[in-house]
Amino acid sequence: MADMVTIEKGLGIDGRVAVVRFDRGDGLNALSPEALRQLTDAARSFEDDAQTSVVVLSGGPKAFSAGFDLKDAEGRSRATMDLGALRRHLKLGPRLTRAWQDMEQITIGTIEGFCVGGGVALAVALDFRIMSRDAHIRVPEIGLGMNMSWQSVPRMLALMGPARTKQAVILADDRISAAEAREWRLVEQVVDAGATLDAAMVLANKIAAQPPMSVAMTKLTVNRLAHALDDLAGHMDLDQFALASLSEDHKEGVAAFLERRKPRFKGR
Repeated sequence: MADMVTIEKGLGIDGRVAVVRFDRGDGLNALSPEALRQLTDAARSFEDDAQTSVVVLSGGPKAFSAGFDLKDAEGRSRATMDLGALRRHLKLGPRLTRAWQDMEQITIGTIEGFCVGGGVALAVALDFRIMSRDAHIRVPEIGLGMNMSWQSVPRMLALMGPARTKQAVILADDRISAAEAREWRLVEQVVDAGATLDAAMVLANKIAAQPPMSVAMTKLTVNRLAHALDDLAGHMDLDQFALASLSEDHKEGVAAFLERRKPRFKGR
């Protein structure tokens, strides 16, 4: 299986910065099941790394990620899985976002081009996000007859509040511009196109210059307080997704997407 993820360590101040690059080289950077596994393994590879204080997660130059790969053969096999097998397979996404959120290192995402669906779920699991001025974000799941999952709704809620989270998720066809994302507190910084990685390294070096253990403990405290109740809601989204995937509306949403037409939902 081709490597979609590369890791470069020993960068920045005292070698305390690492860059994880997720780039499939196709301009879309879709999240196939294999990509989910490789990105999860990348996050877990830092568990015993005391030398690295900051990890920058970079997508491709044209896209952070187009979201879950609806054309991937393994992903499409979900349509024929029984409920038990489907629930097990659906754990790949939440496992990925949890692995990145739980990292002791500070994490910074760089968003060029666009960030869609599962890409948004991954981005909001990070500590900081830097977005290029011409990029956009979109959360299309509801438009495909699904729910936004991977435990991302509680994370978006913590960043943006209830109304903006509903706006971002429910209005599935709407693109969120970089300026809007900054105003909504979905991203922390907006820079010129092609400059997100440089901006991330500036921030990473500022963080890496701080006492590593104090930084790690502060991150843990803030995350525990901000996300203390997330599991009350987050554990349900996997089963909501499994249930929605059995609906006629989901089949219609995916078919319409693949056929490049507007879906006709019937509430069943």
